Amino acid sequence: MLRGVIICPDHELSASLQEALEKTRRVGILRQLEGYPGELDLVRFLRASAPEVVFLGMENSRQAITVAQCIESHVPGLQIVAVGRSVQREVLLETMRAGIREFLTVPFEGDAVEQMAARVADIVERKPPAIESTERVLAFLPSKPGVGCSTIALNASIMLSQLPDTKTLLADFDLNCGMIAFMLQMDATHSVVAAVENAHHMDETLWPKLVGSSGNLDVLPAGKLAPGHRIDGIQIGHLIEFARRHYQAICLDLSGILEKYSVELLHESKEIYLVCTPEVPSLHLAREKLHFLRGLELDSRVKVLVNRAQRNSLIPTSEVQKVLGVPVYMSFPNDYLGVHRALTSGKHVSPNSELGAGFAALASAIRNGQQPQRPSRPGLLDLLRPRKKQAPVAHEPSVLAS
Repeated sequence: MLRGVIICPDHELSASLQEALEKTRRVGILRQLEGYPGELDLVRFLRASAPEVVFLGMENSRQAITVAQCIESHVPGLQIVAVGRSVQREVLLETMRAGIREFLTVPFEGDAVEQMAARVADIVERKPPAIESTERVLAFLPSKPGVGCSTIALNASIMLSQLPDTKTLLADFDLNCGMIAFMLQMDATHSVVAAVENAHHMDETLWPKLVGSSGNLDVLPAGKLAPGHRIDGIQIGHLIEFARRHYQAICLDLSGILEKYSVELLHESKEIYLVCTPEVPSLHLAREKLHFLRGLELDSRVKVLVNRAQRNSLIPTSEVQKVLGVPVYMSFPNDYLGVHRALTSGKHVSPNSELGAGFAALASAIRNGQQPQRPSRPGLLDLLRPRKKQAPVAHEPSVLAS
């Protein structure tokens, strides 16, 4: 069934059209607008609804043509059907010049509506509308509680949100002990559960009422503890698809318990960041989770992050890689004081610290789709050469070499 919307100031005409479309069982009307929206509102409306066909009332042909041109500009391939009480030669010529090839007039006879729906469906099947949607969905999965997964998810999300053209959402799906709202000192009036429960009729007016914000970052907090809460997979799909059309990056903070809805989110994710620490219990559970993800054929998406790594650790990175059987993507140093300061201030870890620089490097790697930048270590000859005095410069991002 085609997904359709109606933009028509004539309420009676709109109701008559919807009744005729329902009879065909070929088109489902998602939403209706009783006026011609401006460009910004129209783009938001289309992203929220993701229709395949727009039925556009021609009461004011000039405004209608402007809307049609805007649709073609922002969503190429989205089919437009002009609708009116009658057809005038001048209006018909205008619609044709605007690229509109379908025109329905009252009375909406069954055969005419059926044939129109069949033609539109054929075009959509061959060339679906190109609604902008991101693939950058990132899941942060802890090997066990307490490894600092939420700290990494939060700080990487904040760093992502500060990059150009990277509108970012952080959703806390740890319903057992979600910490994101607490870490940001955010009053969470709504929760990710409320967003999921309203996902099937989410729109551009409801969404801002459900998400909070911290600087440039949009946040869906976990809300009150809800262990054992069931979330339907279809609801997950609706919510993620809505978010894909509104954000350039979507970060998911998971509990690590691998609830059924968490598995659905892992399938939706392009990259899965498995967070562990260089300790035997954490590495044991990280290996078990890798085995589980391999069974789901998701292991190719996994990137291992080692938190609280030390240069003289009892279990060095080389041993971590041997235990897990996969390379370590990035390591982050232990900075208890820096994390404590961030928690007490409700902010992110200072980017001027080694840990903060690591988060910035991770965000940059995610945004650019490249390997994270690692610092180059000076050789012996570099150490023996005389050093020139230089003016102070901003701290360069760095991470521990894996």
